[in-house]
Amino acid sequence: MAQRISTTTTDGELKSLEPQPVSEGKRLWQFFWRTWAIQASWNYEGQMNLGFLYSIAPTLDRIYSDESDPEILERKKEAYHRHTALYNITQQLNSFVLGIAASMEEEYGRNPKGFNPEVINSLKVSLMGPLSGIGDSLLEGTLRIISFGLGASLAAQGSILGPILALLISGVPKALITWFGGKLGYTLGTDYVKQLQSGGLMDKVMYVAGIVGLMTVGAMIATMVGITCPLQFQDGALVIQDVLDSICPSLIPFGIAMLFYWLLKRKVGLGVLLIGGIVVSLVCSFFGILA
Repeated sequence: MAQRISTTTTDGELKSLEPQPVSEGKRLWQFFWRTWAIQASWNYEGQMNLGFLYSIAPTLDRIYSDESDPEILERKKEAYHRHTALYNITQQLNSFVLGIAASMEEEYGRNPKGFNPEVINSLKVSLMGPLSGIGDSLLEGTLRIISFGLGASLAAQGSILGPILALLISGVPKALITWFGGKLGYTLGTDYVKQLQSGGLMDKVMYVAGIVGLMTVGAMIATMVGITCPLQFQDGALVIQDVLDSICPSLIPFGIAMLFYWLLKRKVGLGVLLIGGIVVSLVCSFFGILA
């Protein structure tokens, strides 16, 4: 049995937990293989959140291994729930964020009093936007197009090298990025956590990461919620969408997102929101109010 060290203070503080030991190779292989499955349970509510939870589950299981202890079991449930937050990133770069998050989860297990777990999700949100911008443009928008364009041209000439080269040129760099990204993320995460423990950097990082996270979520609303108002009056002289854009671009997506947020805060069920959204969308589309 792997050892787990836990201590309980007399004043009721949380126990300090040492994760079960695991070889570096096994940890990296878990980061690597589970990153490839991050989109297996993609959903509209949290996007890749369940895939990330699947990726980090072995780390959480090693930290909170003694489920016979009610306190540890409750903290494990909290950790699992923590990683169901909205998450979306270029697949191959997930291993980098995963490595950082895993090292931070381990530090929180060791030092629950001196480490704020909210910084883990804040850092995830602040990284997923910039990394996706780089990954989507280089890996998906450039490397994939070049590799499969070359492969298609060879395949059109009847060469079996076409699909083989396409897979190699596209797949090998992505595999290397996934592998070394997990290693780099875990190493940087360990050093980063040590820096957070000194000089009062935790509050500063939380503040900055929160700002970047809000900017990322706001940009996602503007780019991913495609709703417009096609209404026109005075023979096209007055276009409602142009008026709204002059007030604030993407005003309708923002308003609808805030409405759903408000309803969620009011404990309205997700099923009701989905069905209601579909019905209202169909009605508004039928009458030409929204498009």
